[in-house]
Amino acid sequence: QVQLVESGGGLVQAGGSLRLSCAASGRTFSGSNMAWFRRAPGKEREFVAAITWSGGSTYYADSVKGRFTISRDNAKNTQYLQMNSLKPEDTAVYYCAAALFSLPTLLRRDDYAYWGQGTQVTVSS
Repeated sequence: QVQLVESGGGLVQAGGSLRLSCAASGRTFSGSNMAWFRRAPGKEREFVAAITWSGGSTYYADSVKGRFTISRDNAKNTQYLQMNSLKPEDTAVYYCAAALFSLPTLLRRDDYAYWGQGTQVTVSS
């Protein structure tokens, strides 16, 4: 059974940092794109960041560019999201996602077959 388990969420003051982790089990994702999405209260789930299977290319939503960094460790079957300079508008449930393969598209929810349960990130002002 494939599982993606996020960790590292919590409450932080504006300007602070958090590092999210997503540990995968049940299959290897070393050949798959991976991503982070988030859903703020009352809003749709939105794209945050994505990384190709090799880690050679990364993509970010404009709202987080320059503040967040996505990375992965294929040996550990794990991906990360380093979040710096956090703002209250970053408050959301953050979801880890993994694709079946290394598809040419990786910015849409439909590009991903596997999802974690989410971890809450709350940024206070």
